[in-house]
Amino acid sequence: MALAVTSSSSSTAISKGIQNGSFRLLSDRPKPRTHGLNYSQRRFSVKALHAEPKRNASIVPLAATIVAPEGAEVVEKVEVEVEEENFEQLAKELENASPLEIMDKALEKFGNDIAIAFSGAEDVALIEYAHLTGRPFRVFSLDTGRLNPETYQFFDTVEKHYGIRIEYMFPDAVEVQALVRSKGLFSFYEDGHQECCRVRKVRPLRRALKGLRAWITGQRKDQSPGTRSEIPVVQVDPVFEGMDGGIGSLVKWNPVANVQGQDIWKFLRAMDVPVNTLHSQGYISIGCEPCTRPVLPGQHEREGRWWWEDAKAKECGLHKGNIKEENVDGNGNGAVHANGTAIVPDIFNTQNLVTLNRTGIENLARLEDRKEPWIVVLYAPWCQFCQAMEASYVELAEKLAGSGVKVGKFRADGDQKEYAQRELQLGSFPTILFFPKHSSRPIKYPSENRDVDSLMAFVNALR
Repeated sequence: MALAVTSSSSSTAISKGIQNGSFRLLSDRPKPRTHGLNYSQRRFSVKALHAEPKRNASIVPLAATIVAPEGAEVVEKVEVEVEEENFEQLAKELENASPLEIMDKALEKFGNDIAIAFSGAEDVALIEYAHLTGRPFRVFSLDTGRLNPETYQFFDTVEKHYGIRIEYMFPDAVEVQALVRSKGLFSFYEDGHQECCRVRKVRPLRRALKGLRAWITGQRKDQSPGTRSEIPVVQVDPVFEGMDGGIGSLVKWNPVANVQGQDIWKFLRAMDVPVNTLHSQGYISIGCEPCTRPVLPGQHEREGRWWWEDAKAKECGLHKGNIKEENVDGNGNGAVHANGTAIVPDIFNTQNLVTLNRTGIENLARLEDRKEPWIVVLYAPWCQFCQAMEASYVELAEKLAGSGVKVGKFRADGDQKEYAQRELQLGSFPTILFFPKHSSRPIKYPSENRDVDSLMAFVNALR
């Protein structure tokens, strides 16, 4: 579909989204023509398109243009076909659909105005599903400048395997330069990853999505119980804007939302899909090199990302719409009581484990001559990393029953967090402490390997 504008001037430019993969950026983007639709109608409406031939050009944030040949008369031609869609209803209809069916629906509906967001991790499954539909599809990725060499090699392998060109988006060089000059290369270790992610990922993504009407992500509900447990398979994007501008102008598809991580890997192996070699080194969730590391047994996959921060900070901003703004603690972890503690079921429930309240943990910490040693976990029940180690910690309690070592838990979020940080060495959840028999100061478990054998080795070395 093309849009042309009548003009008496022979040199008038025809404003248009795409033209054979050739782009020229304008300094001022003309406002999209609504043709009788008011803003509220337009922002929740989508244009139904058939799949068009694949283009190789980059996703651009502004209107692309070509110039009419000199002397050619430009005739007005307006083709507008608007179909209002109820995406909440569509999400319900597709709730039990396969990822392949959801992908096919997305590509059919949006054609060349939709693209797959590819991070270089297991979301290569999205590209395989798109390939299996037989429809043309586009793929873009955010090159932050801080990715692992293995990820760049993987990008090249994927392009050759599928015969495609990934459309890379880069951060603004001036913004990166200002950040690094003012705060250094590794400021995120000191003040959090959000600022760096905003410059290197969120703003480039925002520019990319300005050239689309829909995008496809690899989000899964099991990736992050704190922020992704309720994502639908399709939704109006609550944060970013699309081609037509305004919140509500972009549709977000999550075809593997209901798929378990282990099933994604079964699919990749069955289809002989190329994967990032970092996965064989213990990496599951893969991001920038300084902020990603392998996970250990008993750890949740997202614990390999920004490991120096609390579990509730494990979103970089690309999917910040997952974080609810109402009835949450300050970091998007679900409903809370007035005192700031999350309303979620408690964990580590077993008769072999002692639940300590504030008075109990204070008394334990003050004792210099205990009758028996203790191992205590400082936890928050909403923390996915605490949830991931629940089975091993409960097993530890069973193994230590009757051994002379007490196993306990202390909920250290909400009102208790400041005390735990000040007096109990709490850095992030979970923190595990061993209180020796003849020492007042607890010893902090230094490892992030939280399987039962590692915890038993820690206890046996100290009791």
